[in-house]
Amino acid sequence: MSSEPNKPVTYKDSGVDIDAGNQVVSLIRAAVASTHRPEVASDLGGFGAIFHPNWQKYRDPVLVSSTDGVGTKLKLAFLTGRLETVGIDLVAMSVNDLIVQGAEPLFFLDYFATGRLKPQDAATVIQGIAAGCRQAGCALIGGETAEMPGFYPDGEFDLAGFAVGIAEKDQIIDGRHIQPGDAVIGLASSGPHSNGYSLIRKLVLGPDGPGLNAPFADTTLGEALLTPTRIYVKPLLQLMQQVTVKGLVHITGGGFWENIPRILPAQCSVTIHKGSWQQPAIFALLQALGHIPEHEMLRTFNCGLGMVLVVAQTEVEQTLQHLHQAGEQAWLVGQVHARLSTEDAAVTVV
Repeated sequence: MSSEPNKPVTYKDSGVDIDAGNQVVSLIRAAVASTHRPEVASDLGGFGAIFHPNWQKYRDPVLVSSTDGVGTKLKLAFLTGRLETVGIDLVAMSVNDLIVQGAEPLFFLDYFATGRLKPQDAATVIQGIAAGCRQAGCALIGGETAEMPGFYPDGEFDLAGFAVGIAEKDQIIDGRHIQPGDAVIGLASSGPHSNGYSLIRKLVLGPDGPGLNAPFADTTLGEALLTPTRIYVKPLLQLMQQVTVKGLVHITGGGFWENIPRILPAQCSVTIHKGSWQQPAIFALLQALGHIPEHEMLRTFNCGLGMVLVVAQTEVEQTLQHLHQAGEQAWLVGQVHARLSTEDAAVTVV
């Protein structure tokens, strides 16, 4: 309450600045518009966003949805003041989950929550979200900016994202056609992406850690750890027009052990060959800092493979050629084998 008797109290006095929210909308309008597809049928600022798909393009379409956040990687963005890339991370974590099911991302919505809204910071983050949407070919058609005084520390915020995609029902990729003899191909990650950052912060910012300003390669460790998550949508959509992709795995939390089995039929297992791909140096550093066992590394991080796909052996060469031409680093990293018992490991790394 005001210390002056009978002085009117406004919403701004409680810590919520509506004018700041309006300023954010003004700052992001051009970035949002740059993501729009022809199907977008509403403008920024409505109560709901309208998207009118061209249903005539499809025989039996289904909608596929996904939601995710950036997690504690945000803490590094706060500490370094680098807010440009976390929006790309936000988009990537959802649209990569859509593409693994064979769905083309159509549109994206974001939720930005903070204790005290700083319009330029919010605009920087949302411009990053727009950049991620352009990479994925989806429209940023709406979102919410929430100012909640006393709920978040000053200068901090949280992000959530929501994506919707579309696919033909009979072309959904779910791994059911995977069989022994198929090949496993890995696509390079850009680093830890957005997973394992609670452990990373413990290793880097702990009492014996090197800190974010420590030199690493041709930059600092903090900058390297903020490298945005790679978005695989466009090259994989193109690949699906060339070969039969039997299974796709987005390597996120749980790493190899938890994610690869999600697409395997009960009668199949996968062997991954160590050394068959190029692992970014950041993982060796993290492993050394924490003396982390290999099994834990493969459970916590993507270890250099952000996406794994399964194709028939006869289509390996064409798959690798296409991915390389699309600018992706990709390697043959393993094979599918018969799994004789459910007690046998679904994934083996040798």
